[in-house]
Amino acid sequence: MNDTTSRLNKRMAALGLCSRREADDWIAKGWVKVNGEVAVLGKPVSPMDRIEIDKLARGQQDKQVTIILNKPMGYVSGQAEDGHTPAINLIEAGNRWRDDRLPTRFVPRQRMGLAPAGRLDIDSIGLLVLTQDGRVARQLIGDDSQVEKEYLVRVQYGRLPAGEVQTDVQALFPADQLAKLCHGLSLDGQALRPALVEWQNPEQLRFVLKEGKKRQIRRMCELVGLSVVGLKRVRIGRVLLGQLPVGQWRYLAAGEVF
Repeated sequence: MNDTTSRLNKRMAALGLCSRREADDWIAKGWVKVNGEVAVLGKPVSPMDRIEIDKLARGQQDKQVTIILNKPMGYVSGQAEDGHTPAINLIEAGNRWRDDRLPTRFVPRQRMGLAPAGRLDIDSIGLLVLTQDGRVARQLIGDDSQVEKEYLVRVQYGRLPAGEVQTDVQALFPADQLAKLCHGLSLDGQALRPALVEWQNPEQLRFVLKEGKKRQIRRMCELVGLSVVGLKRVRIGRVLLGQLPVGQWRYLAAGEVF
């Protein structure tokens, strides 16, 4: 392949048609044509090539679901680990929010292929997206994702005697350190993208990030002398946690976009 070509599955993902895994599945089933000819796996394509998708692939894609969950503390986002329960176990009929007005009927097979689009630590709560749709996953966690994630983070500053709680962390925390949280920190040897970090109230910070490294906010806070005592994700892109109760879920509505 030269500089102007790429593998077909990569090109399809870049165009937002599907995920690479979906592309490979569609190609294997003969659902993809390039310039009028049925494509084969690994085919190189250029930006000038015409890609056509069979309606059978579109029909399969239309049946995929995306779920918004208010994750409680104590659940892991992905696979079960160290005896902890995965958040997907909460996706059952009895936990569906009664105010979810989408007519979609829940059936257990919808859990097949449902994966978290981004992590939320076991000791963090709030909005977690689980999806079968590779387009959604790529939009939220792809390397080039620009989707904002908003968090409310309760913090304490410095070392405190046992049992002591600060009630005005904002007054104690240096302004230059707050500026570092916005831009100037590195994790794992890489500079972090600029972030919006501001005080929500004297004990709570509001973080808006466009990336999601492992335990990123907690590690950022540690670098400037803060300890996190509570972390809640309240927004991903244009989708809000809103009034969704803890431990309950709803479907992403038709027309609702990140």
